[in-house]
Amino acid sequence: MTTITHEYRSHNCGELEAGNVGDQVRLSGWVHRIRDHGGLLFIDLRDHHGLVQCVVEPDESEFSKAENIHAEWVVRINGPVVARSAETINKDLPTGHIEVRIEQLEVLSKSEELPLPIFGEPDYPEDTRLKYRFLDLRRETIHGNIVKRSKIISSMRSRMVEQGLWNIKHRS
Repeated sequence: MTTITHEYRSHNCGELEAGNVGDQVRLSGWVHRIRDHGGLLFIDLRDHHGLVQCVVEPDESEFSKAENIHAEWVVRINGPVVARSAETINKDLPTGHIEVRIEQLEVLSKSEELPLPIFGEPDYPEDTRLKYRFLDLRRETIHGNIVKRSKIISSMRSRMVEQGLWNIKHRS
């Protein structure tokens, strides 16, 4: 069992897996998407590290709170990690074998309706994407490109240092 000591998280959204089943976890992140399937409410929670599905049933105390949240709100969720049934496993998602049952839900920050969606890969004019760059950077493709560029630069710097090269900036 996991002991939760951090105010916002015990794990990040992308690291939970079948080995965590039974752990009590605390997650914080953006509400990526909300789906209502016959009473069950599914919340895809996203942070820098990935996405995890969280679920709450209508008879749970936090259901009314979950019904009122919207995409891009920042929330903190506490609950146990449970294994998904065989027919509900999402093989396209690294955390697709598990989900988190919501026992506690706290809204940390609300968001107005966004001028462009984060979910999916919408095709918006460049001037709109530049005006709302802070939102555009959250999209999966753009975020992935930033992370990849950072890793490439870090790798190049490490190899250069290993070969005795230095990065010296000259100020004029």
